[in-house]
Amino acid sequence: MHSFRNVFCLPTIFGAFLLSGCGFHEEATGPLQKEPVAIDLNGAARANIELDIGAGQLEVHGGTDKLLNGYFEYNVAANKPVVQTAWNGSHAIVTIRRPSGHPHGGRNNWNLELNSNTLLDLALNCGAGQARMNLGDVQLRSLEVHMGAGQVDIDLRGHPTRDYEVNVAGGVGQVTIHLPQEVGIRADAQGGIGEINVSGLQKTAGHYENALYNQGKVNVHITVHGGIGEIRLIG
Repeated sequence: MHSFRNVFCLPTIFGAFLLSGCGFHEEATGPLQKEPVAIDLNGAARANIELDIGAGQLEVHGGTDKLLNGYFEYNVAANKPVVQTAWNGSHAIVTIRRPSGHPHGGRNNWNLELNSNTLLDLALNCGAGQARMNLGDVQLRSLEVHMGAGQVDIDLRGHPTRDYEVNVAGGVGQVTIHLPQEVGIRADAQGGIGEINVSGLQKTAGHYENALYNQGKVNVHITVHGGIGEIRLIG
């Protein structure tokens, strides 16, 4: 395992990061609402899906025969997600976002299931909280993650049949990526103030790769830019 550590007072910075957003007030909570969401496939062979959750808890995995299926849980009315969809022939565009300009607070949980056969460009924007993305059986074209404060766990273990790109920009917290096996992997990982831990890959000329990179039919290229916290790449 390769470990690169910058020593800094992480709790102090983490607290300052959170306090910097305290110009808002919390809205009164009400009964827990569980709202289903279902987007039909409508013949889509490719889709751009953007998830803008803000602060909250996110679970994403594959397996539905729809384009997207799942539910939202919230107990503040202002947290009700906005779902927008559009189609251009066989190309679907889906945006799900937490409304902007509202008070924070309350429960905000999303549990979403994606179609495993549609080619996906998937983007996640998350603030404070936790996101778990199990994408090993999803046909990715690209994955882009922007995180604020919290924890993001991305599981890519599966059997991809085509190349794809992963770009992760970390804020305050921890990013963990479980890498697929039996495909070529290249990872460019740069930390800000924090730590980078890499296992299962060899460091070569400033980046990490496995023995299969550029040797087989499928290659996965991962770029991670950390902020304050920890980056973990597990091969």
